[in-house]
Amino acid sequence: MSSSILTNNNDKFFIEDVDVKSIIKKFPTPSYVYSKQKIIDNFENLDTAFEEVDHLICFAVKANSNLAILNILAKNGAGFDIVSGGELKRVLAANGDPAKIVFSGVGKTKEEIKLAIENNILTFNVESEAELDRIQEIANAMNKKASISIRVNPNVNAKTHPYISTGLKENKFGVSEESAFDLYKKAQSLDAIEIKGIDCHIGSQITDLKPFEDSLKKLNKLVDKLEAEGINITHLDIGGGIGISYENEKTIDLNKYAEIISKEIHGKGLKLLLEPGRVITADAGVILTKVEYIKKTKDKNFAVIDAAMNDLMRPSLYEAFHKIINISENNDEESKFDIVGPICETGDFIGKDRLMRAAPGNILVIMDTGAYAMSMSSNYNSRPRLFELMIDKQKIHIIREQESFDDLIRGEKILKDS
Repeated sequence: MSSSILTNNNDKFFIEDVDVKSIIKKFPTPSYVYSKQKIIDNFENLDTAFEEVDHLICFAVKANSNLAILNILAKNGAGFDIVSGGELKRVLAANGDPAKIVFSGVGKTKEEIKLAIENNILTFNVESEAELDRIQEIANAMNKKASISIRVNPNVNAKTHPYISTGLKENKFGVSEESAFDLYKKAQSLDAIEIKGIDCHIGSQITDLKPFEDSLKKLNKLVDKLEAEGINITHLDIGGGIGISYENEKTIDLNKYAEIISKEIHGKGLKLLLEPGRVITADAGVILTKVEYIKKTKDKNFAVIDAAMNDLMRPSLYEAFHKIINISENNDEESKFDIVGPICETGDFIGKDRLMRAAPGNILVIMDTGAYAMSMSSNYNSRPRLFELMIDKQKIHIIREQESFDDLIRGEKILKDS
C-alpha cells in the first residue's frame, strides 16, 4: 500500500502541500481531513492492477459517502456498490452513472427496489429467495426487467474480525452454495428478471490472498454448472474486503491479487466487478483532535481528547487500532496513555496503552480514518458531526459543514399543552 498522507518536513507536518497547523488555525478540532490526490492514487493503483482484464471498480459507498468523494471517484470512472436507497440518491447527486451501480444488502425495501429499477442500475445483488420474489413482483408491475446477480455465500473464513466477516454459513449475507443453483433456475423462469452475474463478498479488512482464491474457485464451479444448465452470466462480482495496514499488518499486493483473480477467470469471457471501499479511502483521511486534559491515576494515564467514539466508532465497536501521532512540540517524557473521548461511556476510547508524549493543547492526528469514520458517526451526547475538509494541493475545501445546534434539533417538536 502507498505511504501515509501525513508527511514531516523539518518538524512541520503536511497533508499534500498544506501545513496541518494552518488547518487548525482556520478550523476547529476535531475535524475530518482528506487528501484528494491520495483517493485518486488509491483508485488508480487498483484500476491499473486489473488493466489486462475487462473490469469495473464499484466503490463501496458505505465506507465514505461524502458527495465530493463520490464525485471524484465518478470522474475517474468508478462505479458504486450501494446498500440503501439513500446511498443510491447520494451517488446520483454526485453525478455517478446509475448503469455502474450494484445494489447489495439483505433488507431492500419495496421503495428502494422501485427507485433502483426506475434508475436502470446495473444489477441487484440478490441475497434471498424472498428478495428475488419481491424484485420480480415490482419489476413486473412496472413493465420492466430487473437485472440481477445472486450473492453466493461460499462458507470461506476470511480470518477477520467476526463482526466484519460475511462469507461464513452462519452469516446473514447471501445464499448458500447448495441453494444458489436452484435459485438461479428459478430466476431463469421469471419473466421480469434478467440474470446478469454472480456475486460474492466474504468480509472486510482481509490481509491474506487465500480466502479470495478459495472463494473464487467455488464460484467458478458454480459458473460451470450454470452454463451446463443453459444459464449464462456476463459478470463475476468478487466483492471487496482488501485490508490496509492500520498497525503494521502485512497487506495484500494488488498486482498479485489481480494476477490470481485474472488467472482464475481467464477464458471465461466474464467481466469482473470489484467492490472496494476501505482500500480506496481509509488511508486518505485523518482526524485532527486536541488534548483537553491529562488525567493520571495510580493505575492509568488518560489523555482526554475532543474527538470521541461518535466520531470514530471502530475502536469501540471492533477494538480496531488506529495510529495516533502528536504533531505538537512536547519535551515531556514518554508515558503510556489511554486516548479517550468525553462521551459518557467506558467504551469511548480511540487508543489504549499508547506510548507517547501528551499535554493539554497538543494536537493529535488519528490516522487512517477515511473509511468507516464519518459514515458511521452519530450525534450521541448531542455532539454535532464534524467538518469534512478536502486538501487539494495547496487548497483546503470544505466538503461538509460542521453541524450546528439547530441541525441537531431540526424536526424535533415540544408537545403543546392540551
